[in-house]
Amino acid sequence: MHSRRMIEKAARMQHRHSGWLHSAAGGRDWGSRWLVAGCLIALMGLLGCEKKEEKPQAAPPEVLVAEVAQQNVPIFQEWVAQLTGPVNADITPKVQGYLLKQAYTNGYFVKKGQLLFELDPRQYQAALDEAQASLERAQANVARYQADVDRDTPLAAQNAIPQKQLDTDQSNLAAAKAEVLAQKANLDNAKLNLAWTKIYSPIDGIAGDAKSQVGDLVGMTTKMVTISEVSPIWANFNISEASYLQVAARIAAFVRTGKSTGMQVSYIQADGEKYPHEGKVVQVNRQVTQGTGTIQITAEFPNPDGILRPGGFGRVRGQTAENKNALLVPQPAVIEVQSQYQIIVVTPDNKAVFRPIKVGDRVGQNWIVLEGLQPGERVVVEGIQKIQMAAAANPQFVKEGVPVSPKPYQAPAESAAGSN
Repeated sequence: MHSRRMIEKAARMQHRHSGWLHSAAGGRDWGSRWLVAGCLIALMGLLGCEKKEEKPQAAPPEVLVAEVAQQNVPIFQEWVAQLTGPVNADITPKVQGYLLKQAYTNGYFVKKGQLLFELDPRQYQAALDEAQASLERAQANVARYQADVDRDTPLAAQNAIPQKQLDTDQSNLAAAKAEVLAQKANLDNAKLNLAWTKIYSPIDGIAGDAKSQVGDLVGMTTKMVTISEVSPIWANFNISEASYLQVAARIAAFVRTGKSTGMQVSYIQADGEKYPHEGKVVQVNRQVTQGTGTIQITAEFPNPDGILRPGGFGRVRGQTAENKNALLVPQPAVIEVQSQYQIIVVTPDNKAVFRPIKVGDRVGQNWIVLEGLQPGERVVVEGIQKIQMAAAANPQFVKEGVPVSPKPYQAPAESAAGSN
């Protein structure tokens, strides 16, 4: 606007002086015209310079970078596991009878020797009384035959009675004594049957729902309830033969000695949370399963509060190897596009370039890089989108690299569940 006003002012000056220029002498006329033309050219030059002023360039985007770390990294694997009790006792009655009482609460802890059920004892009490009476009769017969033997022994010695009669007395006494033994056995059996009308827990554990109700007629094939030992609790899982061979030496030591392999494992619950207690491998199956090529391993975990229950599913996590001198980068630094992985490397002159990489396992908050990086190189962790936008706006940056202002990246503190 300022330049335009100057041009208009110059035009008006030329118009005012036009009459005077026409009436003046020739040399004087030409000098004035050249003066006006020079002013116009100067004004046009100022206007052109104004148009050629360039806008200030934007500052390089600020990004957070981390150095590629190199260290030995333990390699962990996870396997689907199912929980089970070391002992799962199916409670069945040893005698037949009508269920009179359930003495525990479904789903609660029970102690070894705690009363669970009570059957109708009357018929077994009657059998006990009968066995007791039979024993007393047999004992009475023993006393009678013993008296006969005591009386006839001196008589037979004096030939007062035939020897055959004494022999008969002695045989009767021996038979009576045998009968006493038989009746004692019957009495003991009757006592057992009567005692078995009360059903007790054989272990400490959790008792499930009762399958029999009060009033039911139960027998020796009736499964009334299952009690599972839960402290400790076992987790069964199957590992591949290749994974098994990586820890076969420790497992072989377990087979030879019967002692724990010392292989520590963790349990990841169904909700994804890590179980607070570490476990250990305590049992290895005898063979690799045909068809699947896996072998069953059992890990034992403390379970003092009974949080883990038999039948539950989760994952067992254990170390199977160690990656020597592995290259680690923070997981947010890795870009995945259609199963291909890239990373942005910052060069010594602070230019960001895209580079393809090959990744391995994830370890905590980091990712193992197998190919494409060198120790000590800097990679972009935060600000990737800024670089992508700059590269899209200026294709030349794709070849030369995007200028950036790098700042050090601070990794967040790892949680307990993700520390391994």
